[in-house]
Amino acid sequence: MVILRSKIPDIDIPTVGIYQFIFPDEKNVSDDKNDKTVFIDGLTDKKLTLNKLKSNSKKFAAGLQDKINFKRGDVLSIFSPNQVDYATVIFGTIAAGGVVSPANPTYTVEEYTFQLKDSGSSVIVTHPLFLQVAVKAATAAKIPESNIFLFGDEKINEILPYTSLFGDREAIPLEYTPEEVKNTTAYICYSSGTSGKQKGVETTHYNVVANVLQISKVEIETNSDMVYVGVLPFYHIYALTINMHFTLYFRASCVVISKFDFEPFCRIIQDYKVTITHIVPPIILALVKNPKAKEYNFSSLQLVISGAAPLSKELSESFYKEHKIKIKQGYGLTETSPVALLGYTNDSTPGCCGMLLPNLECKLINEDGQEVGYNTPGELCLRGPNIMKGYLNNKQATDESIDKDGFFHTGDIVKVDENGYFYVVDRVKELIKYKGFQVAPAELEAILITHPAISDAAVIGVYSEEDATEYPVAYVVTKQKSQRTNEFSEEIRKFVDNQVAPHKKLRGGVIYIDQIPKSAAGKILRKKLRENHQN
Repeated sequence: MVILRSKIPDIDIPTVGIYQFIFPDEKNVSDDKNDKTVFIDGLTDKKLTLNKLKSNSKKFAAGLQDKINFKRGDVLSIFSPNQVDYATVIFGTIAAGGVVSPANPTYTVEEYTFQLKDSGSSVIVTHPLFLQVAVKAATAAKIPESNIFLFGDEKINEILPYTSLFGDREAIPLEYTPEEVKNTTAYICYSSGTSGKQKGVETTHYNVVANVLQISKVEIETNSDMVYVGVLPFYHIYALTINMHFTLYFRASCVVISKFDFEPFCRIIQDYKVTITHIVPPIILALVKNPKAKEYNFSSLQLVISGAAPLSKELSESFYKEHKIKIKQGYGLTETSPVALLGYTNDSTPGCCGMLLPNLECKLINEDGQEVGYNTPGELCLRGPNIMKGYLNNKQATDESIDKDGFFHTGDIVKVDENGYFYVVDRVKELIKYKGFQVAPAELEAILITHPAISDAAVIGVYSEEDATEYPVAYVVTKQKSQRTNEFSEEIRKFVDNQVAPHKKLRGGVIYIDQIPKSAAGKILRKKLRENHQN
């Protein structure tokens, strides 16, 4: 077997729970370190210190246990945009021995209901703006309204603020044995499956602890003076690991933004003297293309790290040329907690997505199922301490993605050179990546064919240079050719867009076709559609 190992020496990974890892006994640490501001609201300047976070998270844990009988292994769902207090709910749930299942707040009632039911959530913390969807989904998932709580201070109807749960006592955070650390699920983030239904990824305490320490070996400049910006959504594993765990572990500060808007983002980098930002290619593109970027002072920014979707060599070079700020990209998936590949800051090659993090091994498998070595494209298969426990309630999908030797098959085709640097070549999986979010073609196809005038449909992702992301494009066979009008295209788009979360909208438009190309087994030949689109 051709197994490639990380060129970075292995590290020791402690078998402790997430709470104990992030908040070890700090009797030796001076109080001013504990009073360090760790989260700041970029719009209101509201601050959360380390002391307050520890205290509030333990009070929240006590309230969960004492007031709503929340037990070890119970699941709490967060349905909200980024908040300064997001960390309080996360670490409070973890301290109580619970599992957190963060959800995309732009989900429809149907999408959120599926996640609530599949994850087995029994408690919801949401945001006033998204309360209506949360209540409807909770009703469908048989979660009582008394178990729905709000970020903020206001009570809406009978729904109370999450702080109403704060106990009179501080809970003693649950501790785990080394064996339990490796097998106990801490997070259930949802990842689109190519079959269309989302899959709940079980990320263990050990997975998160491992990934924070693995990343730290190539992010050696991280310390408590660093200021990060939390602009990526905290329900996404990328921000969950980086902004909720990595920055906190190093006692760095994180300026929280609820959603990306170009000018507020630039102002926050300037005013808060942000030193490092983890972002996605569309934000990097905006920083290159938007002339307003020149109006802001980015001199504090030492490093930009791109993830969640491929960053082209050209865009990487344009960014460096424009801003003279170091930029590098990593590679990962929800299933790898998430970072698997990342390079040293002073050694980043444009277009390269890094090297294997320590303690990781990989093998590359070509189309014929043969293992290949350097400079030959193959599917990246990974084994190591940050690989998920499996897909929740889905043994079949778990068995299909993790082989008998413990390697997770990513579905991405990569090449690696003799120096251990990786380059993504293509995706085997059919998922479309829109601004770092996954869109399953099968899900959109299932909606399209419910339209009475459509007899068949296929969806592919088409890359937009202008926005540095993929757009879903629908190929549609209409029952009558006379229906192939621009007006009907618009009707189809609205028909789909009204039933899905914003990131799944048919931004690439609708194209009419006489017949969807399929294999003998009936599988859609997306490659042919892509070729057709390019021509």
